[in-house]
Formats: sequence, structure tokens, C-alpha cells
Amino acid sequence: MKDRVKPLEGVRNFRDFGGYEGAEGARIRHGKLYRSGHFGEASDNDLAAIDLLTITLQADLRRPDERERHGDKWPVRGVNRLYSDLGRETDAPHVNFLKQVAVDAEASKGWMRDYYKNAPYRPALVETYTAWFAHLANLHEDEAALVNCAAGKDRTGILCALTHHALGVSMDEIFHDYELTNEAAQVADRLPEAREYFNTMLEKAYEDEVYRPFLGVERQFLEAAVASIEEQSGDIDTYLTSTLGVDDTKRAVIRKKLLV
Repeated sequence: MKDRVKPLEGVRNFRDFGGYEGAEGARIRHGKLYRSGHFGEASDNDLAAIDLLTITLQADLRRPDERERHGDKWPVRGVNRLYSDLGRETDAPHVNFLKQVAVDAEASKGWMRDYYKNAPYRPALVETYTAWFAHLANLHEDEAALVNCAAGKDRTGILCALTHHALGVSMDEIFHDYELTNEAAQVADRLPEAREYFNTMLEKAYEDEVYRPFLGVERQFLEAAVASIEEQSGDIDTYLTSTLGVDDTKRAVIRKKLLV
């Protein structure tokens, strides 16, 4: 799976998150599960490349205001698009945080940890996460599915981790795929440009590291989500069953569809 990351022109962090070893030594089928950022800036070449992947199911985890602001150039046809109309915001929550009088890198990481603690129980995400697993169980042999949000790293990262867990992927591999965002989204290269953009918009003079948590990921963020799930639900399996409706029967169907 050396070609896991798909270098598109206007879509960030697009990659195949299949191929990992799952339950009983089986592997997730290649070309069945994809993840990415939004498609508002997709080029014609991007659309042509994506069209070849037979994606028929999309879980779009963006808020309604994000969908309106970013727009969409994909999907164009034949895609069952899942989303929630809950959780509308006037401004992006992380931008409101950055508007504070003084913010440093540790404060940014703390904000992100708190976001991950709350995310698994946010009604809008629970609604779309639940729908994702319900439709994944009905995926046909020749069809693929995709998860995206704005950047394809946080809300998407949590759902991909939950999907991996349901398929029996080890925690080491789950974190490996999660941290691959930093490479796939070219965080190191984009950070100086992002700093200039946000500092100009916010009239601040923050250093690069203040913005890194909003471009990339750190293991501690996903660990915060897992810890929150364990605290509130007992463990990930119970969360999948009680919060998202992924019981043993549905999990078995999903594994049969996606593992080989």
C-alpha cells in the first residue's frame, strides 16, 4: 500500500484507509474505504481521478455552515451522501479560540484535546457516524465509501479509527493511519503559509506551532477521544453498540463486506 496517499491537486489528505490487518488475520480490502478533506477546490483532474474509484457512499462530517462556505465540486452523481444539519456555527470554533488575547502552542493543543473529548458525543457527529455504519453494512461488492470533513483529520480521523476498530484493526495500526495525516496533508510545508494567513486575518503574531494542531494531528488528540469514550461508555465496543447502533450482527456483516 505504498500508494495509499493519493496526491490530488485541490483536495487535501485524500487516501485509502483500507489494507490494514483486521479480525482473525484478514485484511481490509484495498479500494473500498477512502478519507479526505472537502471537495470545494477540487480540480477537473481530481474529479476525473475520483470518478474512477466507484465511490457510492459519502459521510460528509462538515457542519451546515461549512458546507455552504466551502461548496462542493464532488459528488456529481450516483453518491449516497450522509450529513447532519445540526451544529451550525457563525464562525469556526478554532478561529474563535485563536481570537483570544494570547494563545500559545500548549493552549492550542489543550483546545484540540478538549475538542476530541467531546466529539464522539456531539449530536451532529453521532447522527452521521451512525448512518455511516448502517450504510456500510449495505455496501455492494463493486462499491467504495468515503469519509470527509473540512480537513479530513479530526472528525474524519475519529470515524476512521472507529471503523478500523469495528473491523478488528490493532490500536497501533489505527494510530499509524491517523498520524499519516501529517504526511498526506503536507503539514510541515503548509505551516508557514497558514501562519501568515491566520496572523493577517486575526491581526496576531503567533508562531507556527500555535497553528500546527489545526493543520495536523498528534497521537494525544485521538488518545483523548478514546479516553473520553472509555470514561463515558466503558469501552469502544460498548460505545459502538450503545451510541452508534453497531451491534455484533452489524459488525459481522461489515467485516464480511470489507475483509478478505
